[in-house]
Amino acid sequence: MTDSELGRVVLSLCVLLSAAHFLGYISVRLRQPRVIGEIVAGILLGPSLFARLAPTVSQFIFSTGSAKPDQYGTIAGFIYSLGLLLLMFTSGAETRNLFCRQNRWQTAWLAGFGTGLPFLITLACVGFLPLSHLMGPGHQRSALILVIGIAIAVTSIPVISRIFFDLKILHTRFASIVLGVAVIEDIVLWALLAVALALASSSLLPRHIIAEHIAITLLYFAAGLSLGPAVLRQFSASRWNIVAKISPVGYVIAVLFAYTALAAALNVSLVFASFLAGFGFASEGSQFNEALDSISKFSFAVFIPIYFAIVGYKIDLRSSFSISMLLVFLVCGCALKIVGVAAGAKLAGFSRLDTINLAFATNARGGPGIVLASVALDAGIINPLFYTTLVLTALITSQAAGAWLGFVLRKGWPLLSVASTVEVPTFGAAVRTD
Repeated sequence: MTDSELGRVVLSLCVLLSAAHFLGYISVRLRQPRVIGEIVAGILLGPSLFARLAPTVSQFIFSTGSAKPDQYGTIAGFIYSLGLLLLMFTSGAETRNLFCRQNRWQTAWLAGFGTGLPFLITLACVGFLPLSHLMGPGHQRSALILVIGIAIAVTSIPVISRIFFDLKILHTRFASIVLGVAVIEDIVLWALLAVALALASSSLLPRHIIAEHIAITLLYFAAGLSLGPAVLRQFSASRWNIVAKISPVGYVIAVLFAYTALAAALNVSLVFASFLAGFGFASEGSQFNEALDSISKFSFAVFIPIYFAIVGYKIDLRSSFSISMLLVFLVCGCALKIVGVAAGAKLAGFSRLDTINLAFATNARGGPGIVLASVALDAGIINPLFYTTLVLTALITSQAAGAWLGFVLRKGWPLLSVASTVEVPTFGAAVRTD
């Protein structure tokens, strides 16, 4: 690649990053999640508007103009993937110490019914779903069904953490319960998505190979959740581990790369590897808090905004958007989520207002909903039309959660009828809205 071609790549990244931060700032000023502005920046710069109004300028900015047109796509794809890996890594690290003894039963009820019930109802209704209108080029029916169920049930850890931070309620029992539910949901649903991706990538292989692929994926995931943190703790504390002592940030990044390299060797999705790497540091105590915070701030300043801008750039509202699909999925998805949370809240003994607050908070799909859409599209599980629907659903539900909780606080209503405060970790929450 020549200096001129590299300059064009840097220019495109500069435009994406600047637009993402500017519109992200506007979103925050309007009391909306920052991720909405970042994705809108990509939509405006992409085929939906800018590429249509000024195709020559758009081509100049978002192409190297070389005889090798795949060079820009390769570099942009690397930045996109790195942003995704860092987002999942920070999400995994944010699982630190969320579960308080006094909230365990309530969290278990809400997670069990708020996640399990919508997911199971979706699977039961699969015969009535127009799967052919949602399916990607991989034509993997089982993987698509799992993705739909996950999209209905998922809750965003980053977006709801940031909403709580902005509303100054991150220290409350309400926040602790919601984040605890989100962590349980994420772990279960990422495991299911691992199965979906294994099915998608093995669709043309014999059944025993598919079974082997799924087994390896689940074993990797289980080992990362159970053995990984303990092994990492021992390795980090070793006297001969010079890297951890002289450069904690470098060590943390090296561990992330090691997790992803091992996953690649086993043909396991790198998305889960990065989440498990972050999860491994979740129990490390304060030793790497400063390093994790530094990585989080830099990631959310550079790579993750570009990732979300590229997510928006991929959306073509002219040809890959269906208002009827969006409305049906949004209404049905929210209704199923609310029914599940209401059932769990009833069993946990929460009041009616408590249930409404919990339903709005856990209905925010945010970053995980967008990651799900991106990963499923890249794997050929879903088509661009359904991809746009999933991304817009994540944005709308995140906006609704912040608007409702802000309204409740302005009215002076309690988030929970029995209020108490707990210490909730704020890693990453102070710097991000997803």
